[in-house]
Formats: sequence, structure tokens, C-alpha cells
Amino acid sequence: MSDAAGFTLQAASFDALGGWRDDDPSSLFEVMAACRRHISETKPYRTGSLGLTSADLLPLLEAAEKFHPSSAEVARRFFEQHCQPFRIVRRDGGSGFVTAFYEPEIDVADRPDEEFRFPIYRRPDDLIDLEDQNRPADLENSYVFGRLRDGLIDAYPDRRAIDQGYLEGRGLEIAWAKSKVDLFFVHVQGAARLHYPDGRIGRITYAAKAGHPFSAIGKLLIDRGEIDRANISMQSIRAWLAAHPDQVDEVLWHNRSYIFFRETAVEDPNAGPIAAAKVPLLAGRSLAVDRLIHTFGFPFFIRSESLTHLDGGKPFRRLMLALDTGSAIVGPARGDIFTGSGYTAGELAGTVSDDADFTILIPNTAATRFL
Repeated sequence: MSDAAGFTLQAASFDALGGWRDDDPSSLFEVMAACRRHISETKPYRTGSLGLTSADLLPLLEAAEKFHPSSAEVARRFFEQHCQPFRIVRRDGGSGFVTAFYEPEIDVADRPDEEFRFPIYRRPDDLIDLEDQNRPADLENSYVFGRLRDGLIDAYPDRRAIDQGYLEGRGLEIAWAKSKVDLFFVHVQGAARLHYPDGRIGRITYAAKAGHPFSAIGKLLIDRGEIDRANISMQSIRAWLAAHPDQVDEVLWHNRSYIFFRETAVEDPNAGPIAAAKVPLLAGRSLAVDRLIHTFGFPFFIRSESLTHLDGGKPFRRLMLALDTGSAIVGPARGDIFTGSGYTAGELAGTVSDDADFTILIPNTAATRFL
């Protein structure tokens, strides 16, 4: 199967997937059941350009909901019986690539003061979804949101304009943070747990974005010679920003993308946030993908020989579910691994930047279209 977007799917065997026999995907079944409930009771997931639909996925999810694996081998055998693996091969010969994300924890307050000064905003009323039918000719297809004002649609104000007060006085604030840098990284992650002074814990998750493309500030600092490419990580970027407070605004405004949030209940402190697929993320097993290409809920086997710190020094080789997306996640073999919540998860996520092989598992009936 070939695709004009620049990649092919090559049928493979499970025996050819290095590390498959060592993986234990047992924890995926509960999440797959949650995906089935969402598709059946709420609405199907958006179909990506690969053409795989929620209807293609449902037979697998329905079988998984009734299945209770007694061992890792039995769990693997379920996927072997119900799916056909296909390697995602870029036509330019390049490899796949993974980074990681997590759910930060951030100190906030209900109202602003001299310490808590940086607002976390809900989605504004003048932000609208863009489709081919209403997208202005001067906005690229990457813009999926825009501003409706006086009957006209244009680009929404960017990070700099919003930081400088575009949304003030509209009652959109969820809470106020005391660190602009911490809040920026909440935007990058797309979710957070909120710690209030009285001990309450809240949770926010992605609601929408201003629409501008994501521009990595790490690349900016590399290009300027501020941080060596070999040393780039969330930790090294934070350290540079802390050492150069007079340049924080300039660097953060380089990323014009701005994220809006919605509040969600913390029903289970041990569960991950509910992200784009509308089910809780599972640490180490949830993958953010390019939703313009892929459809949520499909399993991916990710193998990276260089990514070792997530598995105690062993190469990363795991079956995961596509449950989220992100502005920086662009391409058929591009993924973001969810590492969990809190400081330790952030330390794990911040240094993931590795080549990886991507194999998508397609349910048997749908797989015949790609053979």
C-alpha cells in the first residue's frame, strides 16, 4: 500500500517485530474497552487520511472488552489472532521519531495577586473550528481554529498578543499560575494537575488552541548556539530560561501556538488525564499521533533501540494505543509517549528524543485493504 503523503505500509509478521515476545500488553484491554464505549455511546473517532475508521476498529475493541488475559503470552496471542502488523515506512528513507509528554503539576490560585499573575484560559467564544468550507484562503490547512469577528474569519491572536492582554476582562480564567515558564510547559504538555493553596487538587486538559503552528523553542536555542543539539531537553531548556530571565518573553513568544483548557474532575488520582480520544491516558502505553493521518484507538508497536531509560536500560519495545495528538506531532511515524503525572514523569519525558520503528496493528478484516 502506498500513500501520496510520503509513506508506505509494509505487511510484516509478529515474529519479525523485534522485542514483541518480551512485551506484556495486558494493561491495554481496559483502555480498549473505554475506547469502545466512547465510540458506541458518544461518537466515532475522526478518520485520518490513512483511511482507517472507528468501524474498522470496533471488532477488535469488542473482542478486547470480553477478553481477560491470564498472562503476557495470552495477551500477545489475542493481538496475533485479531490483527495484521504493518510497518510504517517513510518513502524518503528516514526513520520514525518519538518524544514523550507527561501531566505536570503546577501551583495555582483562584484569584490573581502579586505572586500568582499568569492566567490559565478557557476556550474563548470567538474561537471557531475551521474546515475546508470556512477556512479563509490566506490561512494554511494547518490552521484548524480561527477567530470569528463581525462576521469575518481570520487568524486568532497569537501567544504574544494573548500574554499582552488580548483576553483580559472576559472572565475566561480558570486559575492563575505563579510561573510563566511552568505555565508554558503546561501548554506544551496539554494538561496539568492544579495545586491550590488550600490543598485542593484540580485538573485541566486541552480544549482548543489559537491555531498557529507549533514552533519549538528548543530548536530556536539550538539555532542560536545557546544549547548544543546533543544536550537539548526540557531540563536544559528550563535551565537556560532560568539563567536568562530578560529573554524569557522573546523566546516563549517564538512559539505562537497558544493552548486553551477545560476543567475536568480528578475522579481517580492514579488515572491519567482524559485527552483527545476521551479516555484516560495510561502511562507508558498511550501514544500521541498525527490525527490528520491516524485514527485514535489503533494499536502501534513502537521499537527504539536508543530509548533505554524508560525500561531500566533496555531498548523500548512496547505495544501502545493511539489516544492523543499534539501540534508538534506531525507525520506518519511520529509519536509522543505518555510517561505519567508529576515530577518523576516529567524527568522521564524531558529527555526522550529518539529514532523509532512504527508498526500499526490493523484488525484482520480492514487489513485486507492494505495487502
